[in-house]
Amino acid sequence: MRALTLEATPDDVALPALRPRPALRGFWRKFLSYYRPHLGLLLADLGCAALVAATTLALPLCANFVVKRLSTAGSTPAVMHEVWAMGAAMLALLAVQAISTMFVDYQGHVMGAKMESKLRSELFAHYQALPFGFFDSQRVGQLMSRISNDLFSMSELYHHGPEDLAVAALKLVGALAILFAIDWRMTLMIVALLPIALVYSLYFGDRMNRALLQVKERMAEINERVEDSLSGIRVVKAFAGEAAEIARFSRTNDRFLATRRFGYLSEAWFSVGLTTFGQGVTVAAIVLGAEAIAHARLSVADLLTYLLCVAILVDPIQRAANIARLWQEGLTGFRRVQELMAVAPEPASAGHIAAAPARLSGAIAFRNVIFGYPGAGRLVLDDLTLEIKPGEFVALTGASGVGKSTLVSLIPRFYEPSAGQVLIDGIDVRAMTLAALRASVGLVQQDVYLFAGSVADNLRYGRPGATDAELVEAARRAQAHDFIMQLPKGYETDVGQRGVKLSGGQKQRLTIARVFLKDPPILVFDEATSALDPESERAVQAALRALAHGRTTLVIAHRLSTIRRADRIVVLAAGRVAEEGSHEALLEADGAYARLYEAQARL
Repeated sequence: MRALTLEATPDDVALPALRPRPALRGFWRKFLSYYRPHLGLLLADLGCAALVAATTLALPLCANFVVKRLSTAGSTPAVMHEVWAMGAAMLALLAVQAISTMFVDYQGHVMGAKMESKLRSELFAHYQALPFGFFDSQRVGQLMSRISNDLFSMSELYHHGPEDLAVAALKLVGALAILFAIDWRMTLMIVALLPIALVYSLYFGDRMNRALLQVKERMAEINERVEDSLSGIRVVKAFAGEAAEIARFSRTNDRFLATRRFGYLSEAWFSVGLTTFGQGVTVAAIVLGAEAIAHARLSVADLLTYLLCVAILVDPIQRAANIARLWQEGLTGFRRVQELMAVAPEPASAGHIAAAPARLSGAIAFRNVIFGYPGAGRLVLDDLTLEIKPGEFVALTGASGVGKSTLVSLIPRFYEPSAGQVLIDGIDVRAMTLAALRASVGLVQQDVYLFAGSVADNLRYGRPGATDAELVEAARRAQAHDFIMQLPKGYETDVGQRGVKLSGGQKQRLTIARVFLKDPPILVFDEATSALDPESERAVQAALRALAHGRTTLVIAHRLSTIRRADRIVVLAAGRVAEEGSHEALLEADGAYARLYEAQARL
């Protein structure tokens, strides 16, 4: 057997990393492109955010005017008229601020949600287009985390990122301008303290950010653990593994709790430190302002305005850490999503044959096919050649791991051969679009998968536009109609997650009915009856024979008693065809098939 030499593909690695330097411009162009459909809403959001900052800065100035007028001109009717007018103006400013805040909080979030929804649709569609090999190396819980947690972080960044930057910058510049205008000496002292507060904010903000990222990773682990345990709940129950599952989950949950504790500690330091800084600056401003009033450098009205603006000045410092968190989380989420989007999808349109000119006859040929799974270190199929005639019933057998399922998976291009050709009616399957190719192949597997929903919903997966009459006809041909009618709601009965409310034989017959609706010229039965009881197996076998009539059929089976009537039995070994022929001819040849048959007969 020749050594396995396969080139690396996107399936070989978990997720390909983006190249930071060459792809940087493209990364930002892609990131900003999601704003394009919402550019008007973004500008309106930023405008309202600017109004919020402006009205916040205007209120201390209004207060300054009121106090100065009262302290210098007294409470005369004219002055009081001005005070009431300024009060009305302040109420108007508050109304503008409230309306602007309402717009930012509602429409801004809607904008972020729309962008998140678009990204989620794109990512889900990409999931559907990815090849089989990708999912062989991925965990469902991690993929679910990408489409939920990561996209939510991106939504928050898309909304709050530009808005928080605009508000923080306007408040910082505006508050400093007012403070310098009132007393530049005191303001220089405050400005000297700002870098300390900023470094403190960024340090503990970074600790919070790292904790939050770890929280997301730990939550993805919890999702993965729960999904894995609940999907295999029957195995858990069968092996009395509840205690072991609880222990495993507890370890994962404890790691999540430890991460949350670290995050809360960092958040406490962050909040207490900045609050203390703001209060300390306020105390210093009161003392220094009182001294300035005593030396006639400052009025009471200016000190009041100064104190109000100091309070405003702390907000941009607090926002700096939030902005850093948003950008770190959002960009990390976007990068993780783009790493997934960079995985090459199946070449759905690579072929030029979108539909066969007439119904395919079903002739199948494997010519010098070589295949090995990436990273496996060995070839599964090694220069295999096999011809199957139209309408022929061919059984594939051999020891476990010789490549039976792999071989039939090459027909609908679930995997691509490393070398050689797979042909249908003389057409290389790579010349056909995936839609045309897979419409010609019906697959009935041992591991039946039914979607949550009704019986009718699952049957129509074979042909979405099928009428009720066509559903019933397909069910009758699959010997499923009678048991369906005995269900509580007939064809509208919910089958439960993965069809848990039905027996194995019932699920298999629904799968066969689904293939009847599809009506393909080629059938593949992959251990379709190995897990059934004798009565269910007889019913399913009868349905399979009806389905196979007039179609090219490949059956994979370990139980040789089920394939005795096959037109031809093909025995695989060492990645090649070891022998082939009828049941009687192979027994007479006294080769690999005869030894397998005798071994099973002794059981």
